[in-house]
Amino acid sequence: MGGQCSRHADLLTRNPTLLLLRRRSYDFTKRAVDLCLGAVGLIATAPVQAGIAVAVLLTLGRPILFRQRRPGRDGEIFGLLKFRTMRHPETEHDTDEQRLTSIGKLLRASSLDELPSLWNVLRGDMSLVGPRPLLVEYLDLYTHEQARRHEVRPGITGLAQVRGRNELDWQDKFDLDVDYVDRRCLLLDLTILLQTVHTVAMRRGISRSGYATVPVFSGREGDDDGER
Repeated sequence: MGGQCSRHADLLTRNPTLLLLRRRSYDFTKRAVDLCLGAVGLIATAPVQAGIAVAVLLTLGRPILFRQRRPGRDGEIFGLLKFRTMRHPETEHDTDEQRLTSIGKLLRASSLDELPSLWNVLRGDMSLVGPRPLLVEYLDLYTHEQARRHEVRPGITGLAQVRGRNELDWQDKFDLDVDYVDRRCLLLDLTILLQTVHTVAMRRGISRSGYATVPVFSGREGDDDGER
């Protein structure tokens, strides 16, 4: 399926007008799919989300939801929603690993902490499929090519998530993000959604060894030793 998207992309690149029309059609259709599947997803998972909310409240207290500013399409900032998985820091030296609770590990391993992000999809901040929204402070660290990941809405899942997720190094992630931007089409989106089910079921790539998730991105020269 991805190969078909690549061939279409190559052909369309030679005709800018046709490329613009196809991209507009794709964006319209994708947004309609996001709205439909996002609404169905919220309704279908409402009992699960209610149960998770109670569990988080009993084990971590308030707030139940984790809200963080993230850059979206064209770098526009929005508030990302997730279920909270970490306790409040007791000291300024507490690491993410120390703050991550047992229920937090379970929610991350099953990706259930991502369910509130469906609201971001309905609001238009995100799509079901696209590059994952990263931290605002990374914006000034990207190369021009890496920054192309912001040409599309960020996604709950994406090409990098089904090709290794947090086990990938940063450059591999960015390469996959830009590859998605160049090859994006409905067939590729469907493939990623189906592969996401398998990735989540197998609990692959939840975190990099030795980190709560991944090392902090420190720029084009490589990774730092901090925690995300």
